[in-house]
Amino acid sequence: MIVEALGRGRNAMGIFQDLVDGHGFARRYASVRRFVCTLRVASPPDAHPVIVTAPGEEGQVDYGEGAMVRHPQTGKYRRTRLFLFTLGYSRKSVRLVTWKSSSRIWAELHEQAFRRLGGVPQLVALDNLKEGVLTPDIYDPALNPLYRDVLAHYGVVALPCRVRHPDRKGKVESSVGHTQRTPLRGMRFESLEDEQAYLDQWETRWADTRIHGTTKRQVSVMFAEEQPALGPLPLTPFRYYQYGTRTVHLDGCVEVDGAYYSAPPGHVGQVLPVQWDGQTVRLLDARTGQLLREHRWQARGQHRIPPEDRPKRTPPETAQLLARTARAGQAIGALCTAIHQQDGPVGVRRILGVLALAKRYGVPTVEAACGTALECGVATYRFVRRYCERQPAGALTLRQIDPLIRQLTLYRDLIDRHTDKEIPE
Repeated sequence: MIVEALGRGRNAMGIFQDLVDGHGFARRYASVRRFVCTLRVASPPDAHPVIVTAPGEEGQVDYGEGAMVRHPQTGKYRRTRLFLFTLGYSRKSVRLVTWKSSSRIWAELHEQAFRRLGGVPQLVALDNLKEGVLTPDIYDPALNPLYRDVLAHYGVVALPCRVRHPDRKGKVESSVGHTQRTPLRGMRFESLEDEQAYLDQWETRWADTRIHGTTKRQVSVMFAEEQPALGPLPLTPFRYYQYGTRTVHLDGCVEVDGAYYSAPPGHVGQVLPVQWDGQTVRLLDARTGQLLREHRWQARGQHRIPPEDRPKRTPPETAQLLARTARAGQAIGALCTAIHQQDGPVGVRRILGVLALAKRYGVPTVEAACGTALECGVATYRFVRRYCERQPAGALTLRQIDPLIRQLTLYRDLIDRHTDKEIPE
C-alpha cells in the first residue's frame, strides 16, 4: 500500500495518517518516514532531457552563495550573494556579487549582465524567487512589475521554471556549482570590490578559455559565434521607479511621500497601483494595468489636481470663473468683472450668484439685467437679482432695434399695395 501511495505522489505524512486511520497503525511517523526514504533511494532516477538552444535564444539566471567578505559597517566577515547569468548556447557566464537582494538590485544585476555581454537574449529562464515572480504559475505567472518593465525595456521575455524543477535551467545551476567549488571555496576578501575583481580575473583567465564538458569546445570561441545573434542594447538605460499600492481618499487623491495626486473621478475608496521615481507619479488601473494619470512630482503637502479631476463641489479659480462669465454674455462678463474689482475675494460668491441667476431665469434675462445695471452704475448682484425677480415669467423684453424687426416703412408699403393705393415717390 505504501509503494502504491508513493506512485500516486503521496508524501510520508499523508501515508502515515492513512495507516493510522484505516489500519490502526500503532507506530510513530518516523518509522514510516525511514521506510519511505529507503524506497525512494532504491528507485532509479528519471532521465533529464537535453535542452539545445540556438545562438542568442536563451539566457539562464540564478543566485548562489558567494565568498566571505568583511562588511564595511560591522567589520565582521559576512557571506555575499553570487549572481550568475549564463547564455544557453555558448555557456558564457557573467558573475556578479552583492551584499543583499531586492527587486531593484535583481533588475540592476540583469542590466549589468546585458552590458557585459554586449547584447540581450530573447528569453531568460529563472526560478520563482520573489524578486522576479510574485505568483508562480507554469501557465500564467505574475511577474514582479519592476522586473517585467526592465525586461520589456530591453526586449527580453521572462520564462519562469516550474516550481521545484530547477533542471530546466541546469546550465546556470552547473555554473553556480562550478563557481562555488573552484574559485570561491575557502576564500575570504576584505571588500566586495576585491571579490568582484578576483572573479573577473578568473573568468577571463580560466572560465572563458576552458573546454566545456558538454559542448567539447572552448567557451570564448562559442561566445564569439553567439554574440552577433544577441539583441541590441537600447540607447538609454531603464529609468527605475518605486512602486506600491495606495488608497484613493475622499478628496480623490492618493498620497505619495507626503504629496497628493488626483485619480480620475469614480475611484474613491479603491486601491490603485502607483509608480514614482522622483520626477513623475503614475497611477495605474488595478485590473488592466493601464495608465490612469501621470503627474509631475510635488513637494510635501502639495496637491496635484488637474481641472478634469476636481470634484463638483470644489470652488473654481477666479480666473476660470471670470472666463466662464465672459462666455455667458458680454454684459454678464463686464458686470462680474466690476463686482470682482470692487469686492475682491468676497465678490466671488456674488459672481457665482449671477451665474445661478442665468441658470434659473435664462441668459437673455440676466444679460438684459446686467446691461441695465451697468447703464445705471449699480454693478451689484442684488440689483440683478431684483431685476430678474420682477420680470414676469416668460416675458420678453422690448427692443427698438433688432435684426428681426423690420422698418415701419416696409409695412406701410405692403399695406398700400394690398389696398391698391399709389405709393408716393
